[in-house]
Amino acid sequence: MKRGTTFTRIFVSILILGIGLVASFGTYIYMTTKQSVLERVAVSKQAFITQTKNSLEQKVKTIEYAFSTYSTTSSFRDVIKNPITVQDFEAYRSVNTQLNYIASMGLEGAQYTLISLVKNWEIASGKLSQLSSARREELVAAYMNSRSRGLFWQRTDSGLRFVYTLPAFSSKKEAIALADLSLAGLNRILRTEDESAIVILNSQGELLYENRALGLSEAQLSGLATAAEESGAQRSGLVEFRTEAEKKPSVVFARSDYNNWIYATPLEPGETTEALRTARYGLVVMGLVITALIAVVAYFISYYFANSIRRIQRRLPAAAAGPRDNEIDWIIGSIDAILDEKQGLEQMIETELPKLETQFAQNLLRGRIALEELDHHLHRFGYRPATGCRYAVMLIQLDSYGGRDAADKDMLLLAISQLIAELVAPERRLIPIVLNDTTQATILMPGGESEDDIRRWLLDTAKAAVRRARDVLGVSVSVGFGNLYEDLALGSREACEMGKQALHQRLNLGKESIIFYEDVSGVVSGPVVLHYPAQLENALFDAIRLGDEQGVSRALYPFLAEMMKTSKDSADFEMTLIRLVNNLIQLEQLLGIQVLLTPDNRTLFQRLLQIRNPEEIERILIEEAIQPMVRVMKEKTNRQFRSLSDQVAAIVREEYDKELSLELIADRLHYNPNYLSSIFRKEFGITFSEYLMNYRLDMAKKWLIETELSVKDIAERLQYQNPQNFIRSFRKKENVTPGAYRKEQQSS
Repeated sequence: MKRGTTFTRIFVSILILGIGLVASFGTYIYMTTKQSVLERVAVSKQAFITQTKNSLEQKVKTIEYAFSTYSTTSSFRDVIKNPITVQDFEAYRSVNTQLNYIASMGLEGAQYTLISLVKNWEIASGKLSQLSSARREELVAAYMNSRSRGLFWQRTDSGLRFVYTLPAFSSKKEAIALADLSLAGLNRILRTEDESAIVILNSQGELLYENRALGLSEAQLSGLATAAEESGAQRSGLVEFRTEAEKKPSVVFARSDYNNWIYATPLEPGETTEALRTARYGLVVMGLVITALIAVVAYFISYYFANSIRRIQRRLPAAAAGPRDNEIDWIIGSIDAILDEKQGLEQMIETELPKLETQFAQNLLRGRIALEELDHHLHRFGYRPATGCRYAVMLIQLDSYGGRDAADKDMLLLAISQLIAELVAPERRLIPIVLNDTTQATILMPGGESEDDIRRWLLDTAKAAVRRARDVLGVSVSVGFGNLYEDLALGSREACEMGKQALHQRLNLGKESIIFYEDVSGVVSGPVVLHYPAQLENALFDAIRLGDEQGVSRALYPFLAEMMKTSKDSADFEMTLIRLVNNLIQLEQLLGIQVLLTPDNRTLFQRLLQIRNPEEIERILIEEAIQPMVRVMKEKTNRQFRSLSDQVAAIVREEYDKELSLELIADRLHYNPNYLSSIFRKEFGITFSEYLMNYRLDMAKKWLIETELSVKDIAERLQYQNPQNFIRSFRKKENVTPGAYRKEQQSS
């Protein structure tokens, strides 16, 4: 039975996808299993290398602690400063006994040496000898002058050498202690049952010991040291290296907390190969079984979809172009033919539909739509007004032609209709139309919000239309609104007439006016009562005096809103605006600054009175008057704050070792303590107490390093009544006690 191209495409696609997924999943399982096996072996190796580290570290600690303790005894100080000859048996025996005692606690087979640099003698392995000048200079150059530390280990041809310049806790070194550990002794203590390779590096990444070579270069050993340094609190881990042979030797390491030595051992490939063999075999078998199942499933899926497509093919017209063997292409050709016919019909309808929709909107505004016909027309043109929806008629008239001839007004009105269509979402309006020779009209559907929300949305829409007309078309327009209404068939004509009456007022209000009929219909003649928001002005001026930008923002916009809200006509607004500018000029004179009285701002009055756009008036007031005054006052205030804060900081630096408080300084500078505290915190970002404590602790660190003052004396000089309080403060900041800090700095 011929299956066709559809069956083949589906079957092959599913089979390829399934095989790809099986291969990807099998690879993922194998890599996960391999990583798991590697981690188990690594854990075992980690335990081994940690045990090795602990064994050797115990011996190393014993040697270092023994010499350190011995160097603090009085017998050491006496013997190191006296010459020892063959006749000085007691002194020789004392030193030799101490070396034998250290040897009994240290590593078997090690040789210990004590050298006096003061009296130039050396006792090594029980033998006394005198140092020559050349030998002494060689020792000093090798172990003291070229070294920044008094205790270190170095690799020798025969093993490891421990070097300790004594006394341990003195910067004046008088002796050198040596301990030579043989390779045989190290091999005995580090020997393992499986003869694993062991490598020991010091904290600088230098090789100290290896029982057999790992095959790593110096750069890779340095990389191992870097990885151990970056291990952080874990102090152990696994590192892989790529050699020239393209192999990846894995190295398990452990880092000592005591002396930062790095102990490492390789993770042999043979240790994981056997464990992975069974996993590989199982994955291959599982992959073959799943692939066979996918092939069966792909067959049935392909058969089902191919059969469905053949049924579709039988239902389509037989005259469709294209070969029937390629089912998909044949079906697409048939569908395209049907769509072409449908598109031709739709184009015929769409060509006439906008004309009919425009005629419908014009008839609404002229009151020519019967109530019983309204729902039919709304449904026909795709309008779905919500239940209880209120409507508003927006009329737009040209204030100017933007340099064009009057003959172009029809074109401009059509352009404004297109602009409104782009500006207002289709679900919130009917089609914008040209109502007559001078007016463009749109019926808006603001929705079921409150009247305040509707009015705000209408005002925002009108402002956007005015801006777009100015920016895009280069013309100025005015907008008029009739009252809101609910009966679209009966109320549209009346609302349109109200909008026309509102637009008549634009001659009094100026260009780019936005006029609501309800605002102009209630205007009555009579005496003018000018309301000026004096309290809001006081809050604004207080913020300007302080240079407070946030305070100005909080006070400015309510003031401008109240000023514009209470100005019912242009005369009221002009008088209020003149008063505001006069008050700003008086304020800057009182503050001793010059912003508004500069030559550039002499025409500020004229420019403000000529503008009929409230937003432009706000912009000029804010950017050219108020904000420059705030910036000048802020800069003036900041200079005063900085000078005062610097005075307080200077007093702290000069009198930190005396009794000092913010109250005393405030009294001296004749300021309120709370005011001084707020200024200091604003300038330095911390409180006065924190600044004083930090400076005193910095001085304490300097004295701990450079002087021999005791912790108690330092605490008293820094005005701490109790040394424990000083210790707690020091440890809280430096995470170490004063005594430990001094030792760290002396030993480094």
